[in-house]
Amino acid sequence: MARPAYAGPDELDAELALVERGLDTQGAGRLAAGRLRALRRKVDVFGFHLARIDLRQSSGEHETVVAELLARAGVADGYASLEENGRVALLARELAGPRPLRSPHLEYSPLAAADLAAADAAAAGRRRLGAHAVPHYVISHCQSVSDLLEVGVLLREAGLLRAGALDMDIVPLFESIHDLERGGEIIGAALDQPLYRSWVRSRGDEQEVMLGYSDSNKDGGYLTSNWALYKAAAALREACVARGVRLRLFHGRGGSVGRGGGPSYDAILAQPAGTVDGALRLTEQGEVIASKYADAERGRRSLETLAAATLEASLGRRPPHPNRERHVAIMESLSAHALRAYRALVRETPGFIDYFRGSTPLSEIAALNIGSRPASRRATERLEDLRAIPWVFSWSQCRLMLPGWYGFGSAVEAWLGEKGGSIGELQEMQRGWPFWRSVLSNMDMVMAKSDLGIASRYAELVPDARLRQEVFGRISQEWQRTRRYLLEITGQTDFLGDNPALARTIRNRFPYLDPLNHLQVELLRRYRAGDTDERTRRAIHLTINGVAAGLRNSG
Repeated sequence: MARPAYAGPDELDAELALVERGLDTQGAGRLAAGRLRALRRKVDVFGFHLARIDLRQSSGEHETVVAELLARAGVADGYASLEENGRVALLARELAGPRPLRSPHLEYSPLAAADLAAADAAAAGRRRLGAHAVPHYVISHCQSVSDLLEVGVLLREAGLLRAGALDMDIVPLFESIHDLERGGEIIGAALDQPLYRSWVRSRGDEQEVMLGYSDSNKDGGYLTSNWALYKAAAALREACVARGVRLRLFHGRGGSVGRGGGPSYDAILAQPAGTVDGALRLTEQGEVIASKYADAERGRRSLETLAAATLEASLGRRPPHPNRERHVAIMESLSAHALRAYRALVRETPGFIDYFRGSTPLSEIAALNIGSRPASRRATERLEDLRAIPWVFSWSQCRLMLPGWYGFGSAVEAWLGEKGGSIGELQEMQRGWPFWRSVLSNMDMVMAKSDLGIASRYAELVPDARLRQEVFGRISQEWQRTRRYLLEITGQTDFLGDNPALARTIRNRFPYLDPLNHLQVELLRRYRAGDTDERTRRAIHLTINGVAAGLRNSG
């Protein structure tokens, strides 16, 4: 008679442990130390699921689906028109009981059916493969407490919320500058809500929060994004600690500096004190996966680096700098100036999106079969609807790397113009504050890869001469300002003056990289003039891949 399947990997491991003890008892410990122990290690790491999967959906989609469920069940019409307090009260009442909203006798919209099916699939996967197979539900564009409770509705419909106990972590993702600024307030309000607090208690009094590096950069520029992320992490920790909850931050970093990239070790040490606390999650994307994990030895070294940084950030906390309050005030001012400069270019300059689309291979990148999602969320020309990956990737291709530095020079210049500001203070910050040092170091590396001469050739692809001259002129001036102040603060005579090995590595790539850029410009000109032959299109795509490989952390 066949035995029933294991209820989970723990049952399998218990039997393997029994076999191991038996071998040890019989004097065959060497057998246990070989393949058997390796198998136990694999069961411990991979379970029955191999790799964990997160569910992720936008808060706007959740609102639409929950509104439909409430209306079709006869609970409430017009949910989407309610104010936030009304939504929270309604959802709390509804979630206080076990009654489901979904009926098998009703037909739902494609969006509602798809979201409910995803939750059902997660529940089925957990039953079959174990609880660790699908442990998190990430809410993109989270902006309120109701966004958290709406996910509770979907999880309850799938049987993943029962008797006030959650089977999955609900993970809010704060992405825009505004949402990052309100992140601590939102989590604090959620934990003050009795229903949500009971859910977190059922998950071991731990709250995971994801921080979005890519969209915050696209929204506010390099300097403001980094500062908003830093402040958000500190505010989230304060909100959780005050309520007896452990915070675990999930850093949604990309490969490029404009999307949170850069050396992981330095990035972890640059986090606010107490926000690492023995645990963190981060994403590794794109070409970073190949560069860090292409072989076992390199992967082991990368993981050891992350572990070492996590331990040092958790245990080796330094006392606050004596001038910390002054440094924070300086950062607030710099961030405000940088935000104005950045948005003045990308949001307030008439025709800027036309310039961006004309001077970069954005349209051609969108045709590459290299992503899981379209380049834009909607078929519009708005910057808000353009996804962050093609935004950063396109600026990398034309060698401007704009998301990794723009606004810094104007911010420093404006701050120095204020009463009491000096380069000496910025240099003191660079010596004594890991966060500021990391910001400058990453920007230094990005600008070392940029090239205004090559970028000017891409600008020639913009048909409107007036627009081309105006926008590229402003970008060039800001690049020169940023270079000047960066070198003054770091005390270097050129980019990467403190890292000659990296400077040499980048410099040695230019003889191979620069011709690819010039070739790409000519191919783009022909393609846009009507030479849409398949060979031309393929050649463009090859140059895109080549430039990305040469720049390495490009998207």
